[in-house]
Amino acid sequence: MPVVDVDPDELRELTGHEKTDEEFIDDLFALGLEFEGETDEGELQLEFAPDRLDRLSVEGIARSLRYHYGDARGVHVPDTNDADWTIEVADSVPDERPYVTGAVVRGVDLDDDALDSLIQLQEKLHATMGRKRAKGAIGIHDLTMIKGNAGGDGDGNAITYRGVEPDGDTFVPLDSDAEMTPADVLANHDTGRTYADLVAEYDRYPAIYDDLGLFSFPPVINGRRTEVTTGSRELLVEMTGTDQWTIDRMLAIVCYALSARGATIEDVEVAYPDADAATSASTDADADADADADATHPSAGRTLVRPDLEVTEKSVSHDRIESTIGVAFDPDEVVDLLERSGLDATYTLGEEVVYDVEIPPYRVDVLHPYDLVDDVGRAYGFNDLEPRYPDVGTVGGRHDRSRLEDAARASLVGLGFEDLLNFHMISGPENYDRLRVEPGTEVLGGGDPVEITEPYSEDYTQLRTWALPSLLMVLERNTHRTYPQDLAEIGLAAERDDAENTRVAERRTVAAVLARTDASYEDAKARLQAVCRDFDVALETPPTDHPTFIDGRTAAIEIDGERVGVIGEVHPAVLVEHDLELPVAAFEFRLDALE
Repeated sequence: MPVVDVDPDELRELTGHEKTDEEFIDDLFALGLEFEGETDEGELQLEFAPDRLDRLSVEGIARSLRYHYGDARGVHVPDTNDADWTIEVADSVPDERPYVTGAVVRGVDLDDDALDSLIQLQEKLHATMGRKRAKGAIGIHDLTMIKGNAGGDGDGNAITYRGVEPDGDTFVPLDSDAEMTPADVLANHDTGRTYADLVAEYDRYPAIYDDLGLFSFPPVINGRRTEVTTGSRELLVEMTGTDQWTIDRMLAIVCYALSARGATIEDVEVAYPDADAATSASTDADADADADADATHPSAGRTLVRPDLEVTEKSVSHDRIESTIGVAFDPDEVVDLLERSGLDATYTLGEEVVYDVEIPPYRVDVLHPYDLVDDVGRAYGFNDLEPRYPDVGTVGGRHDRSRLEDAARASLVGLGFEDLLNFHMISGPENYDRLRVEPGTEVLGGGDPVEITEPYSEDYTQLRTWALPSLLMVLERNTHRTYPQDLAEIGLAAERDDAENTRVAERRTVAAVLARTDASYEDAKARLQAVCRDFDVALETPPTDHPTFIDGRTAAIEIDGERVGVIGEVHPAVLVEHDLELPVAAFEFRLDALE
């Protein structure tokens, strides 16, 4: 989970409370932030759940503490000045990264601590909500070094978000003294090489221009000309990405952090191209990269005023709050607790009390009424809840499935396997490609995946359809260990199934691998037979084909006449893909076949 370094002196200044480090640590724990240690400079290292992205900076943490202490109440939205700058979006912007947002920040006082906090917030947002810059990337510039051209109506200043050829215009990137094209940056600059994969497949690269030329190459690197220093007092914050909502929420978090430093936020207009921009560009005698555009921008014709600091609303019932937290509340007390969480609330009396809650724009975590219940509980104090026995007349016991799992696990351990517990989430390439399996096929592991809509990491984008990929990943990461390595896991596998109420079919699966110089099909089958004898079930292994295993050394697993899995010697191509230099035999089958 994210870890943020926080200077306790900054917390004292921003909260207005002269508390000791230990007192801050206790108060932060009540808010869900855990103390992980101190840096060499004496900064507190705080770990917290990745849903509260507004706490990725000392300013956000201080804001939460001020609400906790009762120094602030309700929703606060910073005032913004009218827009003087426009970001004009050209139709040549790469289709893969069409969205942009921005804000102007004036009167900011950036000492070393404030600048370090801003940089940390930028990088933490990149790593979390921005999905390592793939979904959203932040550029922060010294506004005084940007020369705006005349906007579309001739008033104010404008910059342009457009596409640039890889070997097109040059600029001097940060941490460099040389003029480079975007292609040069990706090939020869350390930061460029780090993020080259994000744009490597683009025909045109994203770029932001002012009247002097290219000054930002998102999502890779900014230009040195607009570098922010402690002497910067006026900033341009721009963000590009694949989703407008994501970058707008990231921008709101940054604007709130800078506003907490006493800065003034100024609107920016984002003007997307007209629907016929591509046509008009192609007829322009002086057409440049815009003439290559052959598709309408997804936000064609829209003009947005940003930052988007609109307050949203959500409702929650009084019964849900009381039944979840287990405390009887007066409605006015609930309103008070919500206001101490940085929210505003009103309620209506009827057959049941319902609260209409206003949510500030930096609270990207409030997606469900239970998120509001959590805020009420934290403001009340989870440590103040009195435990009580549940009012039920049942006696607890182990579930039959749990008993079966334990028995199967004991059998595998008795046969010499080391028991593993892996993540149930995985990436598509790990689940399919590296094992030569095609999604949507009939073979074991080939089911349609259950995709994660908003994955936190590109390494965990779906639920695994079988467990064997997880075991091979463990073998891959342990090639420095001694052999033999006999590993087994009993875990979850899932795939899409419209016949289920949830449209997801879940199952417990038993998987095992034997990695050793003499590993063979016979070795794996002997272990499988021993497991089946322990459960008094009939085993048959008719020949079959599976792309993960060697032809002629693969069989289906049939238990009591039902086909439930596969066994065989892993194909050399799969071994090479996982950097394994010795044979591996494996099997996998449904746990419920042993019942």
